[in-house]
Amino acid sequence: MDPQSTGDPQSTYDRIATHFSKTREHAWPEVEDFLEGRSVARALDVGCGNGRHTEALAARAESAVGVDLSRGLLDEAVSRARDRGFADAAAFVHGDAAALPVRDDAVDLAVYVATLHHLSPRADRVESLNELARALAPDGVALVSAWSTAHDRFDRDEGFDTTIDWTLPGGETVPRYYHIYSPAEFESDLAASDLDPRRTRVSSGNCYAEVSAPSG
Repeated sequence: MDPQSTGDPQSTYDRIATHFSKTREHAWPEVEDFLEGRSVARALDVGCGNGRHTEALAARAESAVGVDLSRGLLDEAVSRARDRGFADAAAFVHGDAAALPVRDDAVDLAVYVATLHHLSPRADRVESLNELARALAPDGVALVSAWSTAHDRFDRDEGFDTTIDWTLPGGETVPRYYHIYSPAEFESDLAASDLDPRRTRVSSGNCYAEVSAPSG
């Protein structure tokens, strides 16, 4: 499949932002487990969407930044922060995961979940992992996730490109690009990046990795 046939991801998520946000109320259990017991100065949410995981990070950090390509979702995140009382601890910035608007060694804790699989081509996915490595402080840690062939929705062993429709109220469908990772491919892309993988696993049909900044 030609990824270009799926349209621009920014315009796609701007188009569905309000409805999408209503279905994304709670932080994932895997994210909550990863954050449990952590307390840091600066945190980063890459592909923050409506800010649900930025909120969880803000509870563990003196300051948290959410980055997303969709301005519509960033608007939803700002509204969420205001309504739920964490606006003073969070900022939201327009940016690309493969070119993060974040200084080197700037963050102690990060999550990069449900976003990697929307990037194309592979070089951009690996570069986004490099960008996360660049942004992490020497002792920083992050959680990365991507949708996996291990999900019972799929009957494939190898990674592949696809589109999955989002259905808006009224029945209009909006196609969204995904690269569905095999667990082995996910580990291979991590190994090809500057990140130092600590632990990988599959949970709820997603590949997860706890990673740190490169040693040395």
